[in-house]
Formats: sequence, C-alpha cells, structure tokens
Amino acid sequence: MKLMKPPRLELYTFLFSMPLIAMVLNLIMYDDKWKSAEAWMISFPLLFLLGTITWYGHVLYADWAERKFPGLEQSSYRVFMKMFVTVFVMSPAVVLIFFLYDHFRILGYQLRQLDLLKGLSVGLAVNLIFETLYEADYIFTKVKQTSTEKETLIQMQFSQEFDTLKSQVNPHFLFNCFNTLSSLITVDKGKAEVFLDELSKVYRYLLRNNQEGVSTVENEIKFIESYFRLLQTRHGEAVQLNMQIEKEYYPYLLPSLTLQLLVENVVKHNSLSKNKPLHIDIFTTTGNKLVVSNNLQRRTVKSASHGVGLENIKAKYQLLKVKGFQIIEDNKNFTVVLPLIWKPAMAG
Repeated sequence: MKLMKPPRLELYTFLFSMPLIAMVLNLIMYDDKWKSAEAWMISFPLLFLLGTITWYGHVLYADWAERKFPGLEQSSYRVFMKMFVTVFVMSPAVVLIFFLYDHFRILGYQLRQLDLLKGLSVGLAVNLIFETLYEADYIFTKVKQTSTEKETLIQMQFSQEFDTLKSQVNPHFLFNCFNTLSSLITVDKGKAEVFLDELSKVYRYLLRNNQEGVSTVENEIKFIESYFRLLQTRHGEAVQLNMQIEKEYYPYLLPSLTLQLLVENVVKHNSLSKNKPLHIDIFTTTGNKLVVSNNLQRRTVKSASHGVGLENIKAKYQLLKVKGFQIIEDNKNFTVVLPLIWKPAMAG
C-alpha cells in the first residue's frame, strides 16, 4: 500500500512545530529535568514518533474530508468535520501521551491531574492554530483554482466567438468583390482584369492576416491602401481616401480587417460619382483613437445588408473588453471612433 504524500505546508509546519511541542510536553512532565540527557535521548524521540503517527492520521482524515466536501460552498461541512476531530480526537490524543508515560513509568514519570489540563490546553491550542492555517490555505488554493478554471472557460468562449466573427469576414468580402467583378465584366473588361489582379493580391493578404484576432495599425493601413486600389479600379475619382496617421500609433493594435470593413460599408451605403465624390478620412487623435469618417450621401435605394460590418467590429471590441468604440452620425457625416490597444494590454 502506497502512503499518501502529505501537503507541503502541513509537512513543513509539523517538522517546525513538533520539536517545540515535544519540548513543552517534556517541560510539563519533568519540570527542570526536561534538560537532562535522558530526556533528550529517550523522551524527545518517543514524543516525536507518537506525534508523527498522530499527525499522519490527521493528514489522512483531512484529505478524506476535503475529498468528501471539496467545494467552497461545502466549506461549513468540511470545517465542522475537521474541528470536531480536532477538539474530540486530536487534542485528547495529547492527553493519552501522559497516560502512556505514567503506565510505563517512562523516566519515572507519575501522572498529575494538572499535567492533563496543561497537556489538553497545549494540544487544543496547537491543533486549532494549525487547522485554521490549513483550512485557510485550502480555501485560498480552491479560490485560485476556481478563478483559473473560470478564466479558462471564458478564454475558450472568447476564442470560439472571435473565430466565428473572423469567419464571417472572408465570405462577406468575397461576396462583395465578386459582385463588383461581375459588374465590371459587363461594363469594362480591361478594368475587370486589373480588378481581378488586385483582388488576388489583397485576398492573399486578407487570408494571412485574418488568422490573427488583432493587427497593428501599420498593417491595417497597408491593407487599406491595397484595398482602396480595388475601389479605384471600379469607381475611379468617385471615391477619395485621405489618411493622416501619426507614426507613433503604428505599433498599436485593433481588430483585424476593421478598416476594410468600415470602408466597404461606406461605399456600400452611399452614392458616389465623379461630380459628387465620396470622401473617406482616416486619422488618429489624442487618447489613442483612430477615426474613420465620410461625408453622407445616402443611396436612395438601400443595399441589402448582412449586418456584418459595424456589428462585427463592435462585437470584437466587446470580446476584447476594450471600451471606446463609437458611432457618430449627423446630417453631413458618418464617423466611427476606434479605440487603439497598446500591446502590453493585450498580453494581460
């Protein structure tokens, strides 16, 4: 039968406290004679042996109680069982030592009534102190474990939901691009070829970068420049892009493909022509924010919406637990404010 390995805290506290307990018990039984060589050679090892047996029995019982009532909500039952044994078993076990010493006349010891009271007090005090310490350690460990488990579940849910949001982007992007390509083929085959060539480059980039949940501002800017060339292939001067991005914000993060979704939304829901071009401004502001704004030129016939764009971005920010995402609309402009995320914040 394999012996149970005692918890480290209980082992260390026992090894530290048992010599002191043995010293106190010898002092109670032998008064000044506790310093004698005989006491050190016979009584001390004997008390240590008896203490080890009693302590290990308690370790086994405590382990059983913790397995029977492991939950934090079961703490009252577990504490009651431990305290019951501490008061009515462990502490009286110290008194039993005095009877054993008296019965076998170890080093000539004779039982005195006052010795029993002192021994019981020592046993009760020591056991209550250490039992409280052990239970507090158990609860602390359990709370930490429960917290870790909850965090793991939240993280798993986060990853699952984020993957779902990412998976929405690629089909949505392709659907819109193929619609554009289809239109161009019937209107201008030359432009269609240029568009298809640009699309292959952009989509390779999209596939590579959408594997990650977040992307740097620098990468998002590079991608939106490539994507804008697609738009210009079809619309020419009817859509114009102006970007003013402070380089200090390049290392900051935001959900991948956010700018592409926003620019796509702008073009989708607004009318545009060479005489009335659509202006899209992307710029950074103080407070670690990236702003995407456009002049409002609502289409008279609304495009079919799949609810992917703004809702997708909003949901990602909610999952990332980053506040500050805003949508601002007035009679002239439609603006989206994106909070930028500093890398150490993502690591936490």
